[in-house]
Amino acid sequence: MASASLQFFAFILALFGVFGDIAATLLPNWKVNADVGSNIITAITQMQGLWMDCTWYSTGMFSCTLKYSILSLPVYIQAARTAMVLSCILSAFGICITTVGMKCTKLGGDSDSKSHACFAGGVCFILSGISGLVPTSWYTREIISNFLDQAIPESSKHEPGGAVYTGFISAGFLLIAGVIFCTSCFKKQQGAWIYPPKQHHFPSTEQESNAGYNLKDYV
Repeated sequence: MASASLQFFAFILALFGVFGDIAATLLPNWKVNADVGSNIITAITQMQGLWMDCTWYSTGMFSCTLKYSILSLPVYIQAARTAMVLSCILSAFGICITTVGMKCTKLGGDSDSKSHACFAGGVCFILSGISGLVPTSWYTREIISNFLDQAIPESSKHEPGGAVYTGFISAGFLLIAGVIFCTSCFKKQQGAWIYPPKQHHFPSTEQESNAGYNLKDYV
């Protein structure tokens, strides 16, 4: 019962991780630059994401421009696109597989099949967390290195946006969920190896009849 509750908790973490992963992939605020200027009325906030760049004006206007050309983008943005999409796909596969393998569901057949499915789903979550953690770390490194570069003007410097933090948190949720699913299945198999089922040997009826026959001969 405790293992089933732990798996359900890991499944909830994985759901938060999947939704956060998708949100981080689509949000345009991977890096943010606030330019107040001389007048607060004309202040603007520039946001750059993986798929579009947006500008928000203090007057309430909001405009976005899609990034159509892939080859013109920096390498770290191209890698972040690929890794985040892969992370979303792997996490979706993990949700489907662990739904079958969890103990609290009636899908997946016998306990061995459910255990294998649960382990496979945990591996998908771990790979998804790693695939989401690498681009967010690389993207943050690029932002910090440009921010500390004295040759870059202040107007071109950015800070990490909310999408980066969402990606970090989602990757952590997916990694924790994957480890819980994998260790719960591993403990079950290890217990079966350490404590094998006891085999009860019962004497056959033929041996009992022979023993009785020999006793009668002595009498």
